[in-house]
This record gives sequence, structure tokens and C-alpha cells, in this order.
Amino acid sequence: MVHLMILFVTWVFMKKLYVGSKSSSRQKLLRDAGIAFELVGQDADETVCDWNRPFCEIVASIALHKMQHVILPAGQQGETCFVVTADTLTCNAKGVINGKPVDREDAIRKIKGAGNGVITGTAFCLDKKIWRDGSWHMQKRIERYVQGACSFVVPDAWLECYLAYPATFTSAGAVFIEGFGAQFVKDVQGSYSAIIGMPMFELREALTEIGY
Repeated sequence: MVHLMILFVTWVFMKKLYVGSKSSSRQKLLRDAGIAFELVGQDADETVCDWNRPFCEIVASIALHKMQHVILPAGQQGETCFVVTADTLTCNAKGVINGKPVDREDAIRKIKGAGNGVITGTAFCLDKKIWRDGSWHMQKRIERYVQGACSFVVPDAWLECYLAYPATFTSAGAVFIEGFGAQFVKDVQGSYSAIIGMPMFELREALTEIGY
């Protein structure tokens, strides 16, 4: 029995999931789902991506670009690990694509633009990698794009209170629908967790498919 427990613990320990994301909302979704992970950095320059493509392709290309620039710790010969990167953008009713606000005025513009409805798309890139001859090599890759939409209305009388929350400036389109922001969500269509920052149903399926 003890021997089996040791084997089980070793098996779990070897399945390392690295997450290349600074998003606190994304990290909370993973923790709440009981998915153990380690944070790693990535130095992707999102401005070099082609922003003239369709909305879903832009989001997916940035998630992939982040994977290509993720910074992983060294491994041992034959060791495997799993890595996930993701990106979230919004698109308002006028077709304007929004990332995180750059300042207060930009946040206000984005919030006002979300009043008539906003689409939020999240894409993730999930890799299984193996350490061979001094570097990580991709064995298998799964890419997914999922979106949700919501009517998000912040009345003028509440705008200052909303802007006081740091999440306003770390969320795509200045829209965060969890916690304090939940009271401004009139309705939601599609994937709720994709709006927050990670489509958890699709991620769980992908982790199973890739062998995590």
C-alpha cells in the first residue's frame, strides 16, 4: 500500500503544469478548479502580431506568440512538462477591439463602449514538452479559442467606484465581471469563464486530451 502511494505521489509530482500568465483572475480560476501549477514568465511583444486579422485569429495568435516566448526552467534529459499560455481581448458593439486600458481616460472610453454589449474572446495554447539535449521540445500542442458575450453597464454615478478597483486596469476592455464587477453584468451568453480569462471546460478537456 505504501509502495502504491509513493508511486502515485511521484506520478502527480512529475506532471508539472507551467502557466505563463500574469492574470490574477486566470490564476484564481485554475486554483478554484484544483489545478496545481507554477507561474513562469514570458517576454512576448504583442504589438508585433497582425492586428488586421479577424478578432478570433488575433486572440489565438497572441496566445501562441506568448507560448513561443515563455521562459521555462531547465529540465532533465527525458523529462516532460505541460505549459499553457493565454490571451483575452474584448470587442464592443462597434467592432472596436480592446485590450487592457492604458490610463484612466482609456478605461472610461472602454467602459462606455461596453454598455451596448461586449464580446470577450479568450484563446489558450497548451503544450506538452520534453527536455532533450539541453532544451525543451514541443511534443504536442492544443490551441483553443472560446468566447462569451455580456451586457455590461456601469452607470455614471458608479463610475468612480468602479475605477477605484485595480482589476479595471488589468482586465481586457476594462471589464471584470467577478467580485465587485458582477453587479454591472445584465446578462451573459456563451462561456462565463472565457470572459473572466480562461475557458475552463475547454481547458479541462484539453488537459485530458494531452495526457496531463
